Amino acid sequence: MDLEEPGRQVVLDRLLDLLLVRVLRAWFARPEADPPVGYRALADPRIGHALRLLHQWPARPWTVAALAAEAGMSRAVFARRFTALVGRPPLGYLTEWRMALAADLLREPGAGVAAVARRVGYADGFAFSSAFKRVRGETPSALLRTARANRLAP
Repeated sequence: MDLEEPGRQVVLDRLLDLLLVRVLRAWFARPEADPPVGYRALADPRIGHALRLLHQWPARPWTVAALAAEAGMSRAVFARRFTALVGRPPLGYLTEWRMALAADLLREPGAGVAAVARRVGYADGFAFSSAFKRVRGETPSALLRTARANRLAP
């Protein structure tokens, strides 16, 4: 096999991903295992469906009622079950997910606060900046400056 064959690194990366997923599944399937809260939530047919929707379309203007409808549950039952399985309420989880995505986007070259805010579901840069600071402990602008400095550093 030619070590420089096109696509080699992509194949190796995907094989490592597959191996990691298989190992984690086997580990968490053990009776004495204590998997992370979110792992069990993804296995729940209704809550897992809602989580996948949040991950796929984080910028949508989600409400608990809309997520409950997608999951085929009442709003109250959905909110209780989501919180029990995920460890935080649905919209709190969504905010944290959006801020994690935003932090990654802000580290990309050419990123701007307003553009990132829109990509993660905020029409208002001020509301986004406030939420980001509350969740991440620093402003989006500070993260941008750090990311730019790190790219310029030798």
